Amino acid sequence: MSTTVTTERMAQTSPRLQARMAGLVAWITTSAGFSLIVLGNLVVNDNAAATAHNILANELLYRLAVVGDVISQLYIVYTFLLYKLFRPVNRNLAVVGALFSMVGIAVGALIPLFELAALVVLKEAHSLSGFGPEQVQATALVLLKVRAQAYAVSLVLFGTYNVLTGYLIVRSTFLPRILGALLAIAGVGYLINTFTTFLAPDFAAHLSPWIMIPGGSELLLAAWLVVVGVNEQRWKEQASAAGVSVRA
Repeated sequence: MSTTVTTERMAQTSPRLQARMAGLVAWITTSAGFSLIVLGNLVVNDNAAATAHNILANELLYRLAVVGDVISQLYIVYTFLLYKLFRPVNRNLAVVGALFSMVGIAVGALIPLFELAALVVLKEAHSLSGFGPEQVQATALVLLKVRAQAYAVSLVLFGTYNVLTGYLIVRSTFLPRILGALLAIAGVGYLINTFTTFLAPDFAAHLSPWIMIPGGSELLLAAWLVVVGVNEQRWKEQASAAGVSVRA
């Protein structure tokens, strides 16, 4: 089946089914959270030797974390489905939000590359002529630290996406407004956490992980979309008022 035909069929899918598909994809992309937990337990800040030992001793778990970050790229599908759902609310904001998400996904695509690069350095140490064990381990840790910075940058983009999506939910008539408010708060939390980490890392240490707790609203939204979907009649009414075809 061609990509064009698939896209056309998706476009003709009812808004409630699209919402449920979006929620399912959102739950699948929580694989990124699994990866974050694994890396958090294996990587020891400022201790390259311990980090290298943990990774090589738990190589399969580490590789599963890499796979989890790759799977999370399915967020592209989630972004597309939410864009279609929220076009009737405000097309321009839906487009801007989707762009922030897509750029965040592009930045996030670098994350598994840095993770694999660190593993290659540790596994292929013998091919790095002139590098001693300590230098190899230090190089791997630097790659993982750059990976963490890429993740932080992606959070800025996804945080902005959450704020915009939260606003769209609040303005919509087919989803509970409380979900939008909580999602917007989560987005603000991501932004505060990231910029504080960049500007005042010592202070940021006191905020984490509490500042990230509102991020649970993303799971709440995903659960609502899977179980309930959207109020299809209200979606169609808002789409009609906005001049958006219910089949486009």
